[in-house]
Amino acid sequence: MISKAFAYIDENVHQFTAELQEFLSFPSISGDIVHNTDVRRCATWLKTHFERLGLHSCLIETAGNPIVWALAKGQTSKMLIICGHYDVQPVDPIDKWHSEPFRPMLQNGFIYARGATDDKGQLFAHIKAVESFVKTTGQLPCHVLFLIEGEEESGGTSLHDYIKNHQNELDADAVVISDTTMYGEGVPAVTYGLRGLIAIEVSVKTAEYDLHSGFFGGIAPNPCILLSRLVTECIGPDGKIVIPGFYDNVRPLEEWERRNIDRLQRESKLSKKPPPQQPIGEVSSSTLERLWSQPSFDVNGMIGGHTSKGIKTIIPSFAEAKISLRLVPDQDPSCVADLVKRYLLSNCPDCASLEIQGPCAIAKPILFDVSDPILRAAEEALKQGFEVDPVLIRAGCSIPVVSTFYEHLKTPVVLMGFGLESDGAHAPNERFSISNFICGAKSSASFMSSL
Repeated sequence: MISKAFAYIDENVHQFTAELQEFLSFPSISGDIVHNTDVRRCATWLKTHFERLGLHSCLIETAGNPIVWALAKGQTSKMLIICGHYDVQPVDPIDKWHSEPFRPMLQNGFIYARGATDDKGQLFAHIKAVESFVKTTGQLPCHVLFLIEGEEESGGTSLHDYIKNHQNELDADAVVISDTTMYGEGVPAVTYGLRGLIAIEVSVKTAEYDLHSGFFGGIAPNPCILLSRLVTECIGPDGKIVIPGFYDNVRPLEEWERRNIDRLQRESKLSKKPPPQQPIGEVSSSTLERLWSQPSFDVNGMIGGHTSKGIKTIIPSFAEAKISLRLVPDQDPSCVADLVKRYLLSNCPDCASLEIQGPCAIAKPILFDVSDPILRAAEEALKQGFEVDPVLIRAGCSIPVVSTFYEHLKTPVVLMGFGLESDGAHAPNERFSISNFICGAKSSASFMSSL
């Protein structure tokens, strides 16, 4: 059964690629209301594509963008849920693109377009895996339910709400999400851990209106300087977050994880390329340890005063900062948010008022048991698809829907990414390797067979 599926995939690379190009041509930017019609057109195209493959499919209407629902019946009672998203990030800065973001271009074994790797290309690999069974044997090894959202890139909650409200209808043996990456080129991976996330907005106000710096410079407090000091004082010179109690619940790495990280960094064929800048953070820990198992504190942006071209000699009346923190097991997002708020408030001088909004964009950190048979099956499936042994990794990013599935369905979630960090997700010239696309489809078909 699986050999026929693999042969079909190999025989239809050109067809699959052409269909992926069509899928990628929709500017389904969920964060921009100008593209609301394009988002719906993309969802409708996906629904129609499923129906052409013989799947029962529909659009589940929500308060936001629709969820594409599709079901393929299988030979056994086993159920696999495949989750992904058809919406994409904005394309700016447009002048950095070498080609039109929504006119997919094939070049040197890659397909270039917005959404190529995040997440349309990776998602489409699973759809083609289903097709490989439908077209060769007429039936899948297991039931497969697709839940594909259109709000992942804009922070919508429609899919989370659907999962919470339909738990009885989503009884599954496993959930697969391919919104992560491989460890490196030619090195597939099962991701068994994700960092969590909280985000807050902090504003400092010192006056009702901007002041003339010639009249008040040197005597009036400057909110931009005050806010800069406030956030700077959250991190010590060694890169460690100094907020009291911040590390109280951080779970240390297990010994096998330390050995695994050491091997990944030691073996040249597995080692990842270093980041373009000199890594920062706690000097006592390796780069991967900092990225995978330690929390982080980042200022995502600051605004205050005059930011247009030219000079305006003022003392601003207010300043704002957007702050995000990545969390690790067993940190609780709400507790960490309270610690951060308390620390900022206690350090704010009397000459200013401090306001904190949030936390928003909450995602709990998650860690899966690598001995779970489902994860072991995923490792074997990747080995069959890519013809090389996969590795076990964590990821520094957050995928909120993973914890929603895990908490409400009590179902193992398999994170098998087919893309690469060098694919440029969220950046200009985003791309996806055709080879990884095909190997990903085979890996998905193999995993379905293993159930």
